[in-house]
Amino acid sequence: MQWEAGSGLLAMNFQRRGGEPLYRQLYGELRDMILDGRLSAATRLPANRALAADLSLSRNTVATAMQQLLAEGYVETRHGDGTYVATELPDAGPSEAPPIPTGDDVARHYGLSRRGRALAAIGRGNTDPDRAFVPGPDLSHFPFDVWGRLLARFWRRPGSELAACRDAGGYPPLRAAIAGYLGAVRGVRCSAEQVVVVSGAQQAIHLAAQVLLDHGDQALVEEPGYAGVRGALTSAGLRIGHAPVDDEGLMIHEGEARAPLARMVCVAPSHQHPLGVVMSLRRRLDLIEWARRRRAWILEDDYDSEYRYAGRPLAALQGLDPSGRVIYVGSFSKVLFPSLRLGYLVVPPDLVEAFLRARRVLDDHTSMLAQPVLAQFIADGHFAAHVRRMRRLYAARQKALLAAAERYLAPFLQVAPDEAGMHLIAWPTEALSRRLNDVQAAERAGAADVTVLPLSTSHAGRATRQGLMLGYAAHDEGVIEAAARRLGGALAA
Repeated sequence: MQWEAGSGLLAMNFQRRGGEPLYRQLYGELRDMILDGRLSAATRLPANRALAADLSLSRNTVATAMQQLLAEGYVETRHGDGTYVATELPDAGPSEAPPIPTGDDVARHYGLSRRGRALAAIGRGNTDPDRAFVPGPDLSHFPFDVWGRLLARFWRRPGSELAACRDAGGYPPLRAAIAGYLGAVRGVRCSAEQVVVVSGAQQAIHLAAQVLLDHGDQALVEEPGYAGVRGALTSAGLRIGHAPVDDEGLMIHEGEARAPLARMVCVAPSHQHPLGVVMSLRRRLDLIEWARRRRAWILEDDYDSEYRYAGRPLAALQGLDPSGRVIYVGSFSKVLFPSLRLGYLVVPPDLVEAFLRARRVLDDHTSMLAQPVLAQFIADGHFAAHVRRMRRLYAARQKALLAAAERYLAPFLQVAPDEAGMHLIAWPTEALSRRLNDVQAAERAGAADVTVLPLSTSHAGRATRQGLMLGYAAHDEGVIEAAARRLGGALAA
């Protein structure tokens, strides 16, 4: 595809070439223009935002190309005044970089394993958490002053019982606090000894897969579903099957037909990611019966059940299971702050010792730095108070997003409320679907400084539905309003 910059920012033709990243193509074109004199010394270059809009590229693509030119001395920045062609160019142009391998060439070039290729394909790049509509928690309202005081209390002069603690299950008071909280709020039946503290939900899933299944065994995941779950199971050497999700949740009978030898299923019954559906009681009982009949395991991923805006949080699947086939997985990253990296499993009593022994082999124990702080944070009531405060805040922000969507997005996207969670799904109208798929719509949004995640990328196979994920929890009403307006303009262009 070829086009010419139409607004006069740069008189350049830009040729998309398959197999080479766009930033590298733009870098080469600008470098050639500098070397052959089409861009003379001290020429002021357009701002990244303007150049991205002019060439229909993302700002990240333009910024990466400019950073490469700056690193090699072809351009220079002047504080507060933009980017200019360097007055003194490098003595010689850089040697041509070897072509960047793509697809199957990556494995041959870098020696990646099949598992490494699969993990690299699942993983995504980082996104700016401050940019709407990136999903995530709001950090500005977390009581870091309280957290800091508790941290100082435990670690200003820690005793040897704390500094030397290497309990594979985690800090005992934290395990007790988690067990008490889950029993009271989530209907989970467990003792403190059944709680194993780990470094996040993905490590919990990986550990359970290592302990309960063999390399090459089949595991079922939701389709569409959370890529991190697929990554954790893939890293454990499992073969992944996909169970479709409808308005009642995961369809275990369809999943069993697709993967008849599956010995584990990973499911988020209280609020499925990304669709947000709640698994019906009938489906929950079907799933428990499947696990009993197949002597299989259910990993219940309860990643954001605290944020429910209508009624009490739903009871966990684990509390319905009479046969001990459910491993309950939770995390504090979305409830408190992402860098905390604390999660937990609740395992059946007969499996506790096996999990602890395996944990000691794999990585011994989770960092003890935050565990006593979190235990006291829960015991003093700060955790419950923070959840109540954020629940009110996020409910208001969801309303703000719905109102902004009605004003700016109605011709392109249909956005319905959700009783829980931290994001909404925007479904494309027929008019938009005729022009753009969800990946193309997300690229348009990126050029307008808005981040939306295409629903189709949550499918491991061919996407059956398309939509855009709009995270609202981390963004105040003003940011939501402005981002919705920009998104509407981008989709209308």
